[in-house]
Amino acid sequence: MSDQDIQKLESMFPPVSGSAFAAAREQALASGQSILQSEQGVIYEVFPDGTRKRVKEIAPPTPVARGFKVTIR
Repeated sequence: MSDQDIQKLESMFPPVSGSAFAAAREQALASGQSILQSEQGVIYEVFPDGTRKRVKEIAPPTPVARGFKVTIR
């Protein structure tokens, strides 16, 4: 497999993973389960009927530019 083939496959990953995530979210809600969702520094439990329960405050996401390297200790 060439580098070009690998780059093409890697470029397909974000939209495919986004679709898979959305389908899994909908499937979980359709089966009657709740899900956890983060929004503006807060984690919410979202229920199949659309109601949301605040669970916990979290640190806001760290914005990073493409190619930026982050060291985790």
